[in-house]
Amino acid sequence: MMDYNFELKQNARNLRKNMTIAERKLWSKIRLKSVKGIRFYRQKIIGNYIVDFYCHKAKLAIEIDGGQHYFGAVRKKDSVRDRYLNSIGIKVLRFSDRDVLTNIEGVLQRIWENI
Repeated sequence: MMDYNFELKQNARNLRKNMTIAERKLWSKIRLKSVKGIRFYRQKIIGNYIVDFYCHKAKLAIEIDGGQHYFGAVRKKDSVRDRYLNSIGIKVLRFSDRDVLTNIEGVLQRIWENI
């Protein structure tokens, strides 16, 4: 079983209830084992972080990033988070919300290639 910060549980629930449009679009394509029959979880707590989507079988985290993720402190926090996830054997794929909204097939292809 993977370690997680129990204090993040309510936050993860709130994030599941308030997904962005891009997150909803991707979730509609990957839920119910629709990518190679593999199950994804949304807003999964891993350590002290919550990842947007996670596939345990493939050890793959998927992050959907809005514009704020490309600058300053948020970018640095994402880098620290990615290093932590990589250190415990989890690969992180990052997509911009724009990619998800305008090129969902390309996003799904890249996920497929990494499973």
